Amino acid sequence: MKKKNLDTLCVQGGWSPKNGEPRVLPIYQSTTFKYSSTEEMADLFDLKADGYFYTRLANPTNDCVAAKINALEGGVGCVLTSSGQAANFYAVFNICEAGSHFITSANIYGGTFNLFGTTMKKLGIEATFVDPDASDEEIEAAFRPNTRCFFGETISNPGGNVFDIERFAKIAHKHGVPLIVDNTFATPINCRPFEWGCDIVTHSTTKYMDGHATQVGGAVVDSGNFDWEKYADKFPGLCLPDESYHGLTYTKAFGKKAYITKLVSQLMRDLGSIPAPMNCFLLNLGLETLHLRMARHCENAMKVAQWLEANPKVAWVNYCSLPSSKYYTLAQKYLPNGSCGVIAFGLKGTREDAVKFMDNLDFIAIVTHVADARTCVLHPASHTHRQLSDEQLKEAGVAPDLIRLSVGIENVEDIIADLEQAMEKM
Repeated sequence: MKKKNLDTLCVQGGWSPKNGEPRVLPIYQSTTFKYSSTEEMADLFDLKADGYFYTRLANPTNDCVAAKINALEGGVGCVLTSSGQAANFYAVFNICEAGSHFITSANIYGGTFNLFGTTMKKLGIEATFVDPDASDEEIEAAFRPNTRCFFGETISNPGGNVFDIERFAKIAHKHGVPLIVDNTFATPINCRPFEWGCDIVTHSTTKYMDGHATQVGGAVVDSGNFDWEKYADKFPGLCLPDESYHGLTYTKAFGKKAYITKLVSQLMRDLGSIPAPMNCFLLNLGLETLHLRMARHCENAMKVAQWLEANPKVAWVNYCSLPSSKYYTLAQKYLPNGSCGVIAFGLKGTREDAVKFMDNLDFIAIVTHVADARTCVLHPASHTHRQLSDEQLKEAGVAPDLIRLSVGIENVEDIIADLEQAMEKM
């Protein structure tokens, strides 16, 4: 049978019930699973057999949803985490340790910026933030002998900038390290980074994948394409024996699944940032309509972006699907069917004018969340990025007047009418 299309995978992927089993993915709300002998259990603990014994490491509900996301991205394995932040931490920490260094685009979500620049630094892992619009020579100057990966976001949050995946994959591979891309805003419906040379993909499944703001979660997907053994000296955690598993070497025991197996059996075992089965059940319901919702988000957002661009009270708009966008050419390359529903724009006037505009909105809500069915708005400099200094805001590509508008799937005429009446009261 031919490979299934993404639309079908959204609805049918991950769970294939047998005769007499539930048609809908069930919730395995259990911490533990029974076995008949101590030997069977011992084989599971030694990674000699597959199976379920403790939900911190694996759960049938979670695994079915992970399999669906893995199929959508085209990877060899996926692990679900308790949040998008946990996913980004695990993705990097799985191949970094004290004394390691990695490079990241500066145009990333404020929480990730702080995770990389502050918290991971306390673990002895240093990050260098680079301007993704810099020249190849400037980017390559950031690499060091202890550099272990490069990180970026397909569409940056909140700026809406498009990451040149193919370019950075080539640069990373030239220096013998993998490229990790956060594909949250684009989702695999609109961009599949593995097809452009990316090695590892992360998601905040809290956003479009869930689509209804009902659960917090994350995902790490491995392409299986990076040759860890070729650079064994850089990745001893994967290529040398793990004494906590009786000397098992992940690359030799699991081949292309070495990275994802280590992430589960070592990091999830020790740090335990798992999603609850109930959360994964809710995530799966969202995934079933992801292909439908993304089309509507993009359709609505394009109309709103065009309206904003023509509005005399608006100073600037960044939506990569607009021909006027600096990132339009990259968007046509990586996101030809649409980008996402998030628009960045600024109003003419003062910061107080922007605050008054948002406070005047009717059904468009001011919330920390982004990328679900409901239209919402946020002022990042005052909210998600308020922990950053003015210099860090500039480095992260967040203008002080930037308003992040997440366009939902309501009637677009109602969305525009709400924006219009709020601007009239400024």
